[in-house]
Amino acid sequence: MEINNKIPLIVIVGATASGKTGLSIILAKKLDGEIISADSMQIYKGMDIATAKPTVSEMNGIPHHLMNFLSPYESFSVAEYVKMTREKIQEIYNRGKLPILVGGTGLYISSILDNVQFTEGETDYALRERLKKRLENEGAENLLNELKRFDPKTAQTLLPSNTKRIIRAFEIYETTGVTMSEQIEKSKSIPSPYKSLVIGLNYSNRQNLYNRINERVDMMLQKGLLEETKFVLSQNYCKNAMSAIGYKELVPYLKGEVTFEQAVDKLKMETRRYAKRQLTWFRKISNINWINVDEYGNYEEILKKSMDIIEENNIL
Repeated sequence: MEINNKIPLIVIVGATASGKTGLSIILAKKLDGEIISADSMQIYKGMDIATAKPTVSEMNGIPHHLMNFLSPYESFSVAEYVKMTREKIQEIYNRGKLPILVGGTGLYISSILDNVQFTEGETDYALRERLKKRLENEGAENLLNELKRFDPKTAQTLLPSNTKRIIRAFEIYETTGVTMSEQIEKSKSIPSPYKSLVIGLNYSNRQNLYNRINERVDMMLQKGLLEETKFVLSQNYCKNAMSAIGYKELVPYLKGEVTFEQAVDKLKMETRRYAKRQLTWFRKISNINWINVDEYGNYEEILKKSMDIIEENNIL
């Protein structure tokens, strides 16, 4: 596909609490754009505070897509996300608007940027049942450790809670002799239909980001995170939904095992660790235009810098 025929796509990435939502909304206002979420937890209905979904007021009239649409009882794969996102990008572009992809889930972002083609192929249901039995008997950690031995690249991208993807990695290898990571690498040979520009938000002083994370956790608690956690725990949600940071860290407090202060400290620490993992992932993406947020006074200055980057790269 010729570069002139490609769909312009602005992508905004960064760690949690780095300011992606705020920048994306003012950019969308400036450029007549619409936002597509790239967050694996914001897809779920009712999980609002822990996942830091923007409120209707914060959205400021900008349409947000692939957010708050899925029941937490349902699992959701990266292949499903990519399919839906490609359709949304095309739909937004066809309406004469600029698609802006925003989020912190590295696997979602990379799959779109690399134009990964997911070919599920035929499913060996007998094999799948055997793997599910192993999962029940041995636990996800053991299967993930085994996956590391024959497909370390895929294992590095997965958490024990992502059981569906762990099983799929075993299935692909055992039925084809090719690892999931090799399959994905091969699938990247198809040129991307997008003319993408990636803006990454970071902090020159990591402590400034950590301070923002700590403040965000305090704000979430003020908004009712503890009450939301109680409700979520009372439901039989899928494992992926339950893996959201913000819930499991408060469980020991609700069980009377730790003090409230200890639970909050744990939550802040796990969120900071998650931010580090996000930044590690995004640094692997080539051609990111990094902006250190703490080197600017306000969003207007960050917007100006972003617009300069967009104009320099002739993305529109």
